[in-house]
Amino acid sequence: QVQLVESGGGLVQPGGSLRLSCAASGSIFAIWAMGWYRQAPGKQRELVAEFTSSGSANYKDSVKGRFTISRDNAKNTIYLQMNSLKPEDTAVYYCKAYSDTDVPWYWGQGTQVTVSS
Repeated sequence: QVQLVESGGGLVQPGGSLRLSCAASGSIFAIWAMGWYRQAPGKQRELVAEFTSSGSANYKDSVKGRFTISRDNAKNTIYLQMNSLKPEDTAVYYCKAYSDTDVPWYWGQGTQVTVSS
């Protein structure tokens, strides 16, 4: 089992910044990739940024240059630094971990990000 706990969401004005954190615990040795997804009301959940199995980072086109995914292996934590936030970035942000266990992936509980003036 893998547990993921997100934090760092909140309300921010357009142009502002937030940093999300996702701490993993449990069978972390089985995790081979992690990333951030988001889901806005009435829309499907979508990939925002991820570390692939090779360690490279991928980003959704609309966040390139504004968002940065990073990690601290010592803390089993990944981060999403979000700059120049726009109202269309408003969503619940979820952390996802891919695992070699019987369960192929795990989700965190989500953290709300609201960009509004």
